[in-house]
Amino acid sequence: MEKTAREVAARLRAVGHIAYFAGGCVRDMVRGLTPKDYDIATDARPEVVQKIFPRTYAVGVHFGVIIVLENDFQFEVATFRSDEAYVDGRHPSAVRFSSPEEDAKRRDFTINGTFYDPVAEKVIDFVGGRSDVAAKLVRAIGDPAQRFAEDRLRMLRAVRFATALDYKIDSQTWDALLASAPSINQISAERIRDELVRIFISPNRVRGWDLLDSSGLMRAILPELEAMKGVLQPEQFHPEGDVFQHTRLMLQFLPETVSVSLVFAVLLHDVAKPVTASIDRTGRIRFNEHDRIGAQMTEMIMRRLRFSGAEIEATVEMVRQHMVFKDVPKMRVAKLKRFMARPTFDDELELHRVDCESSHRMLDNYEFLLRKREEFANEPIIPPPLLRGDDLIALGLKPGPKFGEILEAVETRQLEGTLRTREEALEWVKREHSLGRNE
Repeated sequence: MEKTAREVAARLRAVGHIAYFAGGCVRDMVRGLTPKDYDIATDARPEVVQKIFPRTYAVGVHFGVIIVLENDFQFEVATFRSDEAYVDGRHPSAVRFSSPEEDAKRRDFTINGTFYDPVAEKVIDFVGGRSDVAAKLVRAIGDPAQRFAEDRLRMLRAVRFATALDYKIDSQTWDALLASAPSINQISAERIRDELVRIFISPNRVRGWDLLDSSGLMRAILPELEAMKGVLQPEQFHPEGDVFQHTRLMLQFLPETVSVSLVFAVLLHDVAKPVTASIDRTGRIRFNEHDRIGAQMTEMIMRRLRFSGAEIEATVEMVRQHMVFKDVPKMRVAKLKRFMARPTFDDELELHRVDCESSHRMLDNYEFLLRKREEFANEPIIPPPLLRGDDLIALGLKPGPKFGEILEAVETRQLEGTLRTREEALEWVKREHSLGRNE
């Protein structure tokens, strides 16, 4: 990809234009990493860029941004610009095409504000980004309060960069973030969601949690997590502390790579504990139905943040089922197999593990399920059914609600190994359901 990016820059240079690599790819190059993508900044106007390259499409002509397609790669080619006043916490009221220096100064953070000249092979730094990369510092370019007022998303981006890169946030930038955090909801839920996902998908997600908490962004975006603070739990099961501390600790025990649904199930599995907390006659703290109510709250929160239907469905299922794991050793084989055959089970098992690791540390049920998964691994956990509706009709039974009950009863015996063949299943139905006459 770098070779093609250099060729794109060279084509612009060949007709007399400046062409630099810009933004995150330069940050990665300075850090000695291979960039995942390359953005190019140029003094060529958008219409000129489209004339130079045969395959392009415009994503923001007003902002001077053209996508160039070369060798199956996409490159964002943007004309140097400066922005007029921002009026909606996201978009400038107008832009004017400008110089590399002015373009650098309108960007968000110094670590994203450097350029690289691929011909001269040198970094061009108008904003001190190179030294901030060396210092591992997220610093706003210019006045941080103004940068955040221009686009409120930059507050979450500051947290995301500090999380993913394991950088500190510059003190002035941090102070402006604290002052501006309550205004984060001025921007769309989709943009907030995307940054939250990036923060919590990061292996350094606990750092992200702490920054969201201490900045006030968590309180503004996810007040339901803030409500977990100070919600005490029975000490014999939760020596680690309140619900907020328990949830934070679970993030720490997750593996580096997680699905969106798993990490949000961790965040939200106990979201209903603050509203269900009570003390029974013995003086024990209870959270009756916090799994069921938590599933409802999870759906509401994720809809508010515009998650996809599939992500919501999977996360809600995990929250709803997370207390069932305490009962797995007592389940009949058929029920256990159905429980383990659900598409969210693997993530739920991981949720159960970190739930235990971060509290009482009893992993008996987790280990039991690992053994069962190995035991059931040699064949499909839910095999093809021995009988279908047509078979029942052929036996003389009338279609109706009872069909489902009969077929489920056959499947239960199939899963438990008492019915193994179609013939055995037919004989069982004949015995149990009045062979020879219609029902």
